[in-house]
Amino acid sequence: MLRNSLDRRSEQKLDNQASIEEQIDRLEEDIRRLKIDFDIYFNGGTKTPPHAARASLEARISRLNGDRTLSYGSRYKLNTMMSKYNSYRHLWRRRLREKGDEIY
Repeated sequence: MLRNSLDRRSEQKLDNQASIEEQIDRLEEDIRRLKIDFDIYFNGGTKTPPHAARASLEARISRLNGDRTLSYGSRYKLNTMMSKYNSYRHLWRRRLREKGDEIY
């Protein structure tokens, strides 16, 4: 009986890690999409910057970053993506300032 409960906990932990890995993978894809959206905006394809998408992405990053159950590998991958996103964010902020648009 004890063995079964330990097996279930191990399975739940593995499922949770798989879910977190999927969320991190989706986050990576969404960062790529947001970069494309900002590139389209800066090249004149749209009239407004994608602030709503940026805010949503930042909320998800914050939520994942606060998760204390991340494995070392997941934490490393998340930190790498956060660093990449922050580089983009600084670039976007500078380009918005140069363009004269509002700064977020």
